[in-house]
Amino acid sequence: MQLFTVDQANRTLPLVRKIVEDVVREHRRWQEAIVELDLISAGVHPKLPDPRVVALERRIQKIAREIDSFQVELESLDVQLKDRRIGLIDFPSELDGRPMLLCWQLGEPSVQFWHDLDSGYAGRQPLSPTLVG
Repeated sequence: MQLFTVDQANRTLPLVRKIVEDVVREHRRWQEAIVELDLISAGVHPKLPDPRVVALERRIQKIAREIDSFQVELESLDVQLKDRRIGLIDFPSELDGRPMLLCWQLGEPSVQFWHDLDSGYAGRQPLSPTLVG
């Protein structure tokens, strides 16, 4: 597994950002399809198959496979997808020999935060100038 410096993580961001935009967009489509399926299923008689349900189930599975392929693409870059809904990413790194994660969220211009392995998003802290340099 690659450990990223802040500079390396930022250099990877153009590609990562594109993949994460796809993840967030497709995740939104997936959620909308699930809601639509729930609404249609609520009005369907259990013994009468509804072709809309079958088509929606296929679409949901196709979208899920696309999202999974995006996640595999990120993992091949040694980048961790933490939240498909908001596009939250972690880059494995270390500080003074201690494992840590550089944290980036879709919409942020660059990698600006970090957190310990077990503190997660809630423990995000701004990068200090010494970490960036």
